[in-house]
Amino acid sequence: MHKRPIQAEALLLVPAAGAGRRSVSQRVGWCPLVCRATAVAYGSRVRDVPWWGVVSSAAAPVLLAGGWTVAAGLQPRFDPVADTVSALAAPGATDRWVMTLTFVVVGVCYLATALALRPAGTRGRLILAAGAVTGMLVAAHPVNAYNAYPVQHMLWAGLGFAGLTFWPAGAWRRGAPVPWALRPAVAAAAVAVLLALMAWFVAELISGAGQVGLAERVVGTAQALWPLAVVLSCRRRAAPDQPPPAEAVVPETSAA
Repeated sequence: MHKRPIQAEALLLVPAAGAGRRSVSQRVGWCPLVCRATAVAYGSRVRDVPWWGVVSSAAAPVLLAGGWTVAAGLQPRFDPVADTVSALAAPGATDRWVMTLTFVVVGVCYLATALALRPAGTRGRLILAAGAVTGMLVAAHPVNAYNAYPVQHMLWAGLGFAGLTFWPAGAWRRGAPVPWALRPAVAAAAVAVLLALMAWFVAELISGAGQVGLAERVVGTAQALWPLAVVLSCRRRAAPDQPPPAEAVVPETSAA
């Protein structure tokens, strides 16, 4: 009797070695098949971000900026520096459905990105999803001519901004193979920048200095771009689809 190496890729093809003995394929089981089928379905390894996560994260900033640009162009009078985005979805605005639909579609994109970001921490993904949902609720509670800052609108908008600002704090991970955007120092820096921008927006909102619209657009763009940066870092860090095959040693039985 002697031993010979065989490729792990061929383990499922080895026939039974003899009477009363289970085959190698039976001993290995069906896990490799399931793993490979999962990899094919998602386009890469199990911990990678699927392709639709790239699409959703890239679509969010484009749709957000495109939505408020188109909606602002439809208004007879609108100052993008001094007026908020919420005014574009207020009753009385021309074609207010454009900005309302933008809020909803961008929220769906954030939800899809949170679902696709499997390498990220679960808490961060849940915070991102919660921010997406509360952001969509802004469309259901618009500002109006009688009250520029309704309580329900401010509540959902505040929760949405908070979720999109603080989600990196729950998404970071430790370890050498962690994508750069999910490392603790990078996540902390991202939260600090987003928090500073949100503080500027709140200060403009309270003081009425005349740049609240600009501040809102800057913080909204930054919040939309960071999930895309995280997704791209995860895709770049992803392992190849087929790792080098491992070798297994099985006994070779002699003919009876």
